[in-house]
Amino acid sequence: MKFIKPAQQNPIDQGRVVGKPTTRIDGPLKTTGTAVYSYEWKDVAPNAAYGFVVGAAVPTGRIRSFDLAAAQEAPGVLDIVTYKNAGPLGLGDFNTAPLLGGPKITHYHQAVALVIAETFEQARAAAGLVKVDYARGEGVYELSDQKDSADPTDAAPDSSQGDFQSAFERAAVKIDETYETANHAHAMMEPHATIAVWEGDELTVWSSNQMVEWGRQDIAKTLKISPDKVRLVAPYIGGGFGGKLFVRADAILAALGAKLVQRPVKVVLQRPLIFNNTVHRPSTIQRIRLGASQDGNITSVAHETWSGDLEGGGPEASTQASRPAYAGENRLMQTRLAVLNLPEGNAMRAPGDMPGSIAIEVAMDELAEKLGIDPVEFRVMNDTQVNPDDGKPFSRRKLVECLQRGASEFGWEKRPSPPASKRDGRWLVGMGVAAAIRGGPATKSAARVRLESSGKLVVETDMTDIGTGSYTILAQTAAEMLGLPLEQVEVRLGDSSFPVSAGSGGQWGATSSTSGVYAACVELREKVRMALGLNAEAELNFADGSVSDGSAERPLTDALATGPLEAEGEIDFESRGDDHSYFTFGAHFVEIGVDVHTAEIRIRRMLAVCDAGRIFNPVSARSQVIGGMTMGAGAALLEDLHVDARQGFFANHDLASYEVPVHMDIPHQECIFLDGDDPLASPMKGSGVGELGICGVSAAIGNAIYNATGIRVREHPITLDKLLDQMPEPV
Repeated sequence: MKFIKPAQQNPIDQGRVVGKPTTRIDGPLKTTGTAVYSYEWKDVAPNAAYGFVVGAAVPTGRIRSFDLAAAQEAPGVLDIVTYKNAGPLGLGDFNTAPLLGGPKITHYHQAVALVIAETFEQARAAAGLVKVDYARGEGVYELSDQKDSADPTDAAPDSSQGDFQSAFERAAVKIDETYETANHAHAMMEPHATIAVWEGDELTVWSSNQMVEWGRQDIAKTLKISPDKVRLVAPYIGGGFGGKLFVRADAILAALGAKLVQRPVKVVLQRPLIFNNTVHRPSTIQRIRLGASQDGNITSVAHETWSGDLEGGGPEASTQASRPAYAGENRLMQTRLAVLNLPEGNAMRAPGDMPGSIAIEVAMDELAEKLGIDPVEFRVMNDTQVNPDDGKPFSRRKLVECLQRGASEFGWEKRPSPPASKRDGRWLVGMGVAAAIRGGPATKSAARVRLESSGKLVVETDMTDIGTGSYTILAQTAAEMLGLPLEQVEVRLGDSSFPVSAGSGGQWGATSSTSGVYAACVELREKVRMALGLNAEAELNFADGSVSDGSAERPLTDALATGPLEAEGEIDFESRGDDHSYFTFGAHFVEIGVDVHTAEIRIRRMLAVCDAGRIFNPVSARSQVIGGMTMGAGAALLEDLHVDARQGFFANHDLASYEVPVHMDIPHQECIFLDGDDPLASPMKGSGVGELGICGVSAAIGNAIYNATGIRVREHPITLDKLLDQMPEPV
C-alpha cells in the first residue's frame, strides 16, 4: 500500500479503541518480572557460557602484543576472542569504528578481547588478568581546541536564503551569542546485552536492539555472512534512547565467542563500556545571530554549529532546530564537524533538534527581552505556516495554539517582571517558555495479521517496544480495524522472522508501525469479505466480533470455515505528499526556584502542550512526553560527560557519577494534547511524540533560571557554580 494522498475516512476514525486512554498491555509482564529481556533467556541457550569484554586502555594507537597466559589458565576459562583469532571482520553500515579493535585502536574502551568462561564471575576475574601492550598514539579530545579546524559535512549541508549579512547589519535590534551543550550518555536502565547461538552456519542472537532489521543486516555484514543466516530477537528492550539503534560490541563478540567455543555465549556490557564503548550525544558549540525590526518581526536568522566525532563519523546537526522554527527571509545555516578521538558520537533522543533547540529558544528569549516583548507573544508574532527551509507548507502546524493554550493553563500572566523580582522565602522564583519542534517522519513498515480459529487476532512485526507502548498501540490498531476487543488481540514483536517494520527511532516508530498494521488489516478485511461472500461493492463494518455489508451480518469466525485467515501488508511513504513539510509542535512552560543563598536550582512544575495530529493512546503518549521532559531537565541541570583530556575518555562513566534526574527532581508535570487529525501524515492521521517532549524543555528551564535570577547562562548544564558568584544579595 502506498500512502500518496491525504487519508480519507477509514475504520480508524471510529475511535472505539484507537485514541482511547489505554494502559500498556505489557505492563503486567514487566511489573511481575515475567517479560524476558535479552540477557534473561534461559530455555533458548542451555549450557550457555559467559563472556566478559576487555576494553582498550588507550584512546588511540596500536596493540603491540597480548599476554593471555594467566587469563587462559584461570578457573573456568574456555577461550579468549581477540582480533588474532576472530577472522576477517567487516564494518557495519551504522558503525563508525570497528566493534573489535586491533591491532589499531580507535577509541578508549574499544573492545579488544572477550574472555569466555563457565560463569560470569570467572570470566570477569580472568579478564582482569589479560595484559595488553599498547603503543599509544596522540589524540585530540576537546571540541573547543578543534573548532577552528572543523570542516563542512555532507551529512548536514550548509544553506542560505536571501542576504543574511546585509539584513543582519541593517536590523534595528539584534543579538549575537554563543551557546554550548555537553556530551550526554543515554544511561538506559538495561545494559547492552546479547545471547548468541549457532546452529551449523545459522546464527540467532537475542539482543537489546531498537532496529531489528538494521541489526540483522549489520551483524551479517560485520561477520561476513549472508543476512539470511542471521535471526535477531528483541521482544523487550529496557530503554534505548537511540543508543541501541545500532549493533554494538556485545552482539558481535557474543557471536564470535559462541563460534569459538561451540556453545551459546552471553555477553553484557559493563557500565563503563556503555559510556565509553557505545555511542553518545556529542557536545556542541552554537552561534546564533538574530535580527529584528523595532516592532519585533525577525528579518535575519543565522545558526552555526560545531560538534566532533571520530574520523568518518557525523555531526550533531543542531541547525535542524532553527530551520523550520520561525519566520525570517534572510537565513544562514552552517554545520562544522571536527575530528576527535573520543568514543563514537551518534543518535540520542531527538538528535540535532534537542541541543539545537537550546540555542535557538534561549536566543529567542534574549531577543524578546531586547525588544521589550513578552517571550510568548514574540514567538507567536514570528510564527510561519510555511517551512522557511524548503518553502513547503506544513501538513499541520498548531504552534501558536500550543503557546497560547500553555500560557493560559500555566498562569503565564504571573511571570515575574523584571527578572529576579519574585521571592518565596529563600527561593527566587521564575518562569520560562520554549517552543518544541521535531520532525514527523514516516518510513516503510510491514506487518502480518492472522485470525485464528479461536477468534484471536495475532499481529506479527519486527517492530520493537523500548518502553514506549508499541505493543499497546499496535493492538489498538488491529482491534479497531477488525472490530474486536483489545483482549482478543495478541501482538508479537521484535523478531527478524516477522515482516520488517520501521523500528523504534527517529520519532517515526508509532505512525509507521501502526500504519503497517493498518495495511495488513486492510488485506485481512478483504479476505474476510471473500470468505463470507459479502457484497464486493459495499463498505464493510467490523464491530463486536461481527462483520456487516449493510444487508447481512455474520460472525467474524464464520470466515474461518476452512482454517485461519492470514494477510501481510506494507505501507510505503516514499511518495507521501512531497509538497508538504511534516513536523510535530509543542510548547514547554517551566517554573523554577533558585536558592538565594546556595544557588541550588529546583524545578517546581512543568507543562507541555503538544500537537501531533491524532494521538493513538493518550496514556502512553503522555508517558513519552513527560519522559522527554525529564531527560530535558537532566540536560539542562545535571548531565555532562566529563572528558579526561589526558587519557581521552569520559571519566564519569557510571550511574554514580553521571547524574540523571530522579523523582524528587521533577515534582509536578502536566501534558496536554491538542485535538485534531493530520490526514497528510499517515492513514492513522497522526505522528509520533517520542522525541517532541525533549525538544525545547532545556531552553525553557534556562529561560526560567534567568527570569528567577537575572543571570543568563549559555553553557549547559546550568549548575550552581555558574550562578553562585553572580547571585543577588540575600535580603
